[in-house]
Amino acid sequence: MDDRGKSHNSIVPEKSPNKDQSAEGMEGRELAKGKTLEQNTPRTQGRDGVQSALERIREAAQKDRRLRFTALFHHVYSVEQLRKSYFDLKRNAAPGIDGETWRRYGERLEEHLRDLSGRLKRGAYRARPVVRAYIPKADGRKRPIGLPVLEDKIVQRAAVEVMNAIYEGDFLGFSYGFRPGRSAHQALDILSVGVMTRKVNWVLDADIRGFFDALDHGWLVKCIERRIGDRRIIRLIQKWLKAGVLEEGRWTQSEAGTVQGGSVSPLLANIYLYYVFDQWVHQWRKKQAKGDVIVVRYGDDFIVGFQYRYEAQRLLTDLTQRFGRFGLELHPDKTRVLEFGRFAREDRSRRKEGKPETFNFLGFTHICGLTRKGKFTVLRKTMRTRRQAKLKEVYQEMKRRMHDAIPEQGAYLRAVVGGHIRYYGVPMNSHSISGFRKEVCRLWWKALKRRSHKHRLPWERMKRLVDRWLPLARVCHPYPLVRFSVTT
Repeated sequence: MDDRGKSHNSIVPEKSPNKDQSAEGMEGRELAKGKTLEQNTPRTQGRDGVQSALERIREAAQKDRRLRFTALFHHVYSVEQLRKSYFDLKRNAAPGIDGETWRRYGERLEEHLRDLSGRLKRGAYRARPVVRAYIPKADGRKRPIGLPVLEDKIVQRAAVEVMNAIYEGDFLGFSYGFRPGRSAHQALDILSVGVMTRKVNWVLDADIRGFFDALDHGWLVKCIERRIGDRRIIRLIQKWLKAGVLEEGRWTQSEAGTVQGGSVSPLLANIYLYYVFDQWVHQWRKKQAKGDVIVVRYGDDFIVGFQYRYEAQRLLTDLTQRFGRFGLELHPDKTRVLEFGRFAREDRSRRKEGKPETFNFLGFTHICGLTRKGKFTVLRKTMRTRRQAKLKEVYQEMKRRMHDAIPEQGAYLRAVVGGHIRYYGVPMNSHSISGFRKEVCRLWWKALKRRSHKHRLPWERMKRLVDRWLPLARVCHPYPLVRFSVTT
């Protein structure tokens, strides 16, 4: 419930959709209690009518923020929508427990899609368990992900398309993760712009402990029901949540959490945090904060900047209680309030407390720095743990590929270095990306020299290979203030 004389125990403190991409450009519309109306989109669609049907849903959702949609399922089981979802999937993704691949499924695509549509329509569709897999994290641990079967991916992608038409008009402007037309670099830019242009002196660096494993199914369904009144959509989501996980031949099911890896998991996470965190923190800074407060969230990672330390401490206390009501917990070792901003260096020097602390966000370590003219700026450097983890991965892969042909090795390393540069090539991080390229070059040289005890590879020849295959390290992103001024 909102702050207008009501308790915060409810799931929705305030509704305030935002079209502005700035960290501070938040609207303040109040959410009244939902009303149930029938969506009048035709139940049959032609091939060219899929996008127009979704556009009508989007317009209706934006026109009436209290509208609950009670007839959406026919958009999901539409053969046209399922076909579009199929072609939006990754071609070479790992298969689920049925072993079905994208290419093999496509050999009889129309037949398969008509059968899938019919099963969805008559209620015979059943979600299959996901296969548990693990990918390494930068800190040495492994992140569990799920591999759904192909048909579950198709239906999830179709449902996400339909639900996005509703929720994209609701989500707030400081939410950037897993949303169409938004990226991690936009979140990084707006964070830097917020710190440099607003009165930010303190930062809350928060981490939700095991968010995707702790997401409460009951509360999630209540969140979704505030906008979606079609029980078939709700049952479909519940099927995915209850499908369970298959790991080493053993099936397990949980009453909490959503498996990462499916198309629907990021949207469900955004819906949950929109009601539990986004609206609440936006209302908190409007009603309780005396100084400037900026918020940037990407998925379950978020940073909050404050003008005053006592407000940062108070929000941390309130947020801990808030999360506790909805089954979430802030990690005690990874959540902290630190001094960060344009005056942090001088204030800490005056108190003889050393340099300002740093924090990590979306793969970058954020540092209080100075420009060449001596003005405050936010330096963003590649996280050391991320860099080391990637180099370790390259080293292991080059050992496996040691006797592959040079063009095959070069193509692999070109993709690795190019991807690293495209993500980490931000202003004032050129030294780090250049160092990464040099380390990859060294690992390649080492692998080639180990092909034979008698083999010698002079550096002149190695340099020609590097120049041929490894892209040059260059900054490929503009300064945050420049890109922000263009996008807004």
